[in-house]
Amino acid sequence: MKPPSSFPRRHLLQAGLALGAGALLPPAQAESPLLTRPVPSTGVRLPIVGIGTNRFSSGVPTYFARLRDTLTAFAKLGGKVVDTAPAYGDSESVIGAILGETGLREQLFLATKVGRESAADGRESLAQSFAALRSRRLDLVQLHSLRGVESVLPVLREQQAAGHIGHLGITTSTASQYAEMEAVMRRERLDFIQVDYAVGNRGAAERLLPLAAERGMAVLVNLPFGRGAQFRAVGSRPLPEWAAEIDCRSWAQVFLKYVLSHPAVTCAIPGSTQVVHVADNLGAARGRLPDAALRQTIARYFDAIADG
Repeated sequence: MKPPSSFPRRHLLQAGLALGAGALLPPAQAESPLLTRPVPSTGVRLPIVGIGTNRFSSGVPTYFARLRDTLTAFAKLGGKVVDTAPAYGDSESVIGAILGETGLREQLFLATKVGRESAADGRESLAQSFAALRSRRLDLVQLHSLRGVESVLPVLREQQAAGHIGHLGITTSTASQYAEMEAVMRRERLDFIQVDYAVGNRGAAERLLPLAAERGMAVLVNLPFGRGAQFRAVGSRPLPEWAAEIDCRSWAQVFLKYVLSHPAVTCAIPGSTQVVHVADNLGAARGRLPDAALRQTIARYFDAIADG
C-alpha cells in the first residue's frame, strides 16, 4: 500500500494560509465526519480533538487577528472543546473577546480552571473567569494541577448545582502528581480528569486511564505531542506505510490517533495558534483509528526512533 503524503506543518502553512479552513483538508478527510465520544456522566458528545490555548495572548493586533481566525476555523471545522486557564496569561480575556466578536460561544464546549488553595480565592478566581470569558455558564471547570481539592471543589459543586457550571474535573501535566490524582479520583465524584499522555509519554495509561474508565470519568489529554519532542524525534522522516491504514496524512495525526485510540480517552487538546494546525489536528478526528496491534506498532516505531 502506498503511504499517504506527509505534510510538515511549515509546508502546510506556506501552502494553505491564504485558503479557507475547509480548503485545508484533503477531500477524503473533509467528507468524513468528526468522531465523537460521550462524557460518561452526562452523555454530552464531544469531538475527539479540541484545542488548548496556553499560548493565546493579546500581544499585538495582528496576533489577535490570527488567534481569532484560528478559533473561528476550529469551530467551522466542527471543533468544540476549548481549554484555557487563568494561569495562561490573558488567554481567557482573548478568548472572551473573540467569542464577543464572532458569536461562537454556543458552538463551543468552554473549559477553564481554578488554581487557588482557599475557598475565598477560588470564588474570586471563578468570578474573574466568568467575566473574562464573557459567559454566564462554563461547560467545564477544573482544579488546576490538583490545587484546592478539599477547599475549592465544594465551591465548584455549589456552582454546578446552581447551573453555572456543567462539569467538574481535575488536571495534572506531570507524573509526579499521578499518585495524588489517583487518590482523588477514587474518593471524589468527578466528570472529567485531564492528564498528559502521548506515544512518547505513556505513563498515564498504567493506572489513571483505566481508573477513569472504571469510575465513569471523561478524559482530556494535554501535551499529546510531548511538548514538541515527538516532532523533533521524527524530524523529516516520511510517514510509514501503516499510516495509510488509519488515514493519517501528517505526523501530528499519527501522534493524535495513537492517543485517541485509547478507549478511555474522550478528547485530546493540542495547543494551536494557527489555522493550518487546527485543520491538521482535526484531521485526526476523522477516519480510522489504530487497533490494539497497530498501537503496539506505533509505540515500537517511536521508541526505536527515540532510543536511536
